Amino acid sequence: MVASMIDDPALVTSAQMERWCNDFDNWGICDTVCFKLFDHTPHTWAKIWKWAASDSEFVKRAGFALLWALSLHDKSAADEPFVRALSLVEREASDDRRLVKQAASMALKAIGKRNPSLNQAALAVARDLARSPDVPSSWVGKDAAKWLVRNQAT
Repeated sequence: MVASMIDDPALVTSAQMERWCNDFDNWGICDTVCFKLFDHTPHTWAKIWKWAASDSEFVKRAGFALLWALSLHDKSAADEPFVRALSLVEREASDDRRLVKQAASMALKAIGKRNPSLNQAALAVARDLARSPDVPSSWVGKDAAKWLVRNQAT
């Protein structure tokens, strides 16, 4: 965890990110590394798409934690990559593992927090998920929709 706080994101390689991610064994380490280091590297978007599709619980959580972190931290990013990422959340929301569902919901909420346009896009995805007959997808959708309505971006 300390290494993630002192490492230079410009020097972090894709291979290093893979090694560290494959060693994650709890949500605290996973989220801290994603929020403190990985979201500042040039490899962020590629890792989000790769990791969020993983079968490994902590790798998949890292994909969503990284999307969540980037949504909150990269204030200058355009909306378009986040709009595209909504399809990733929608596609992977059916994962029944608690740590994955929570991270997917938090990523969806964080995207919606960026601005009013993304709030509406994220809310539409959340509402679609909430209506899903798939229990995990429905949970992610309901959890995110409730928050997005209460905390609409301005």
